Amino acid sequence: MQRDASRARLASGLVGFSLKQSVNAILKEGRGSADAAFARQVAMYMVYVTFGVSLSRVATAFGRDRSTVAYACHQIEDRRDDPSFDEWLDDLDRALREAADLEEPAWTRCLSA
Repeated sequence: MQRDASRARLASGLVGFSLKQSVNAILKEGRGSADAAFARQVAMYMVYVTFGVSLSRVATAFGRDRSTVAYACHQIEDRRDDPSFDEWLDDLDRALREAADLEEPAWTRCLSA
């Protein structure tokens, strides 16, 4: 589970930098400000999608309930209809993959072939 916590911290750092929120604000107990809560939702979504971590493990890494993570993922996924938001998430995904030294997802290699 230490690896999940490290991924949560990495995602929180990147999202926090992008949204001008501290890692501590994103990872702290309680809801915090609306901006911190949104950043937390994005970070949880990124850990779930980019790293393929289960909702239960994401919840543990962020000190939240599984249903909270599921709600966050639905909220972020619903916003992906906005092209600029979707592009921003894709940029975050690439940055997280690079920072974690992960391969690109297979579907992106199909696009460049």
